[in-house]
Amino acid sequence: MQNAFIGGGAAYLALALLIIVTLYKAVRIVPQSQKFVVERFGRLRSVLGPGLNLVVPYLDRVAHKVSVLERQLPTAHQDAITTDNVLVQVETSVFYRIIEPEKTVYRIRDVDAAIATTVAGIVRSEIGKMELDQVQSNRNELTANIREHVRAMVDDWGIEVTRAEILDVSLDEATRHAMMQQLNAERARRAQVTEAEGKKRAVELNADAELYAAEQAAKARRILSDAEAYATSTIAAAIKENGIEAAQYQVALKQVEALTAVGQGAGKQTIIVPAQALDAFGDAFKMLKGR
Repeated sequence: MQNAFIGGGAAYLALALLIIVTLYKAVRIVPQSQKFVVERFGRLRSVLGPGLNLVVPYLDRVAHKVSVLERQLPTAHQDAITTDNVLVQVETSVFYRIIEPEKTVYRIRDVDAAIATTVAGIVRSEIGKMELDQVQSNRNELTANIREHVRAMVDDWGIEVTRAEILDVSLDEATRHAMMQQLNAERARRAQVTEAEGKKRAVELNADAELYAAEQAAKARRILSDAEAYATSTIAAAIKENGIEAAQYQVALKQVEALTAVGQGAGKQTIIVPAQALDAFGDAFKMLKGR
């Protein structure tokens, strides 16, 4: 009896242990950051999402535990040649995450290496369509094209490329030296052009100033000529109206003005005037008094 009891207790214990193991194998708790790929007899059965999941014990097994967190590939450096035959070194960075693990685990062996190789080929292809100046100035457009091509290429692997960036585009030392010489030559050319334009502007301004001065002088001469003509016409009219007396009056007025100017000269206290001039001045004073 005792042996039978012991044998029955062992059987119950074995059955309880089997039930515990079966429940353990049937229940799968998946973390939020992962997905489980379940196989049955070596074939894909299902993909378990985060939370509590049930599988068929002893038949189903978790073959792959795949993280769905965003990943970053190591920064890659690669060479590329532009359409104007300039060798550049491109530094790229790629971020991706797995969204369909069943594709990733069965269609590609090394995801990181595959994505890195794909990105390198696309970068070389895109840069090979552009000249160096376009690569430097259209960095955003180039990055967008590379990102779209990479996304299309890795779609069959169940991967989403979240970011693909060109961090830097650098030149080899020889090319950099040649471009620096070209840049210095361009700066010198611009300086010469600026200096020549300054000299040209100075000549133009000087010519404008001389032309303005000449125009003002001609204008002054024209005004003086008009004044003299007016005075002459006035005198002529007076002579026509008053006869010879008007002419003698003008001559006498000029003689008096001349004598006054001579008398006002500095350091001249004595004035010697010919007798004929005195007679003329006398006639002039008489006419002035008569006026």
